[in-house]
Amino acid sequence: MRIDVDRLIEACRDDSQEAGVTVHVVQEPLAGPAAPVKPAVYAGGLFQEDERWWGDPPARTRVIVIDNVPSQANRLEAALEGLRPSLGLPEVVLDLSGVESLPSHLPRRLSGFRFPHRHADAYLRDAMLDGSPFPQTPVGAAILDATAEEPAALFQWFPQALLFGYWQSHLGKRRTQAKLARSWISEIVGYDPAPQGEWTRTLGLKGDPLNLSVDEPVTFQEDDLLRGWQGVEQGQKTGGRRQRESLSEIGHGQVPVRPQEAALAGVSFRSIEQRATVSFAGLRRVHCRDGEASAVGRALLVALGLVAHVAAFGRAFSLRSGCDLRPVRTRWRWLGANGEEELEPPSMEEAVALFEACRQRAEAVGLTEGGGWGRDPLVVTPNPSLVWAITATWQVG
Repeated sequence: MRIDVDRLIEACRDDSQEAGVTVHVVQEPLAGPAAPVKPAVYAGGLFQEDERWWGDPPARTRVIVIDNVPSQANRLEAALEGLRPSLGLPEVVLDLSGVESLPSHLPRRLSGFRFPHRHADAYLRDAMLDGSPFPQTPVGAAILDATAEEPAALFQWFPQALLFGYWQSHLGKRRTQAKLARSWISEIVGYDPAPQGEWTRTLGLKGDPLNLSVDEPVTFQEDDLLRGWQGVEQGQKTGGRRQRESLSEIGHGQVPVRPQEAALAGVSFRSIEQRATVSFAGLRRVHCRDGEASAVGRALLVALGLVAHVAAFGRAFSLRSGCDLRPVRTRWRWLGANGEEELEPPSMEEAVALFEACRQRAEAVGLTEGGGWGRDPLVVTPNPSLVWAITATWQVG
């Protein structure tokens, strides 16, 4: 079967018994089955490890989470950012072009699709719109005060927050602390990793064609080596803010990678699988002005997630250096009140067509009125305090 707009809206009604949609994908490294891939590494040089029931018959199996739920949500939002012009999605953009001393590697415009906490983000709280603090403008107040029970402003400006969840925790203890659990959950897991002891680390040697002596002492300005460094003769005194170290600290000489400092290497797995679900029960937390609008709004959010998934993971993709995957077997299922039904995995064109049909129904019930749908992004700027924080972080004196 294929999902159509009428069936999806019916499934999203308050009295529906339908459960949701699940996607199961067997992913394969580009180098072939069981080739090593790099899982995400967290503070302390750690993988996210776990044990899960897996296989036929199910057995308790050691796993490493290659890409976890929050990371997957970020990738889905990045895919939506790329599709924003063609889909007519609303967008709020933080314009940083007026901040002096911004390094070249930082963005001049930060999309709301990249805000770490979506609309509940400190960047949005600390923004200005037309010379006024954004939270004090009508649109800003509506966005920051929105909840799952009063979601109109989020449908107008941040629909992704209603799908991937949020916590409005940056307004102060006496302000709203509204939360909404995510209804779209996705992760990529590696089952039965090959090593059974300590994880392999990538050893090596930082080479130098001239083999300069790493023991020679030098002084340098730690935050700006472009201003030059100087060698230190024996007994010479140094002053000011210049730091005294060896040549190896500024990139010269051959430097061995110490085992305790070496990065974790890629891991070979028996299987790499991605599982994604969208919960109709979870979306029933979102309530619009009446039952019809609620059902249509929830269906729009489901369609948004389906488009994002197909765009981000419907073909070969790269999670990070050393972790390029491609889908080799895909199974979509509709979890209904009377059992499961196999779904034909939608193409990008089919996913977009479903989304457009849901958007038209959302327009008909007024969910997208007065917002940013089909318009240029709403551009805000950083307030003076945020400008100070950015400048203090990156300004080179």
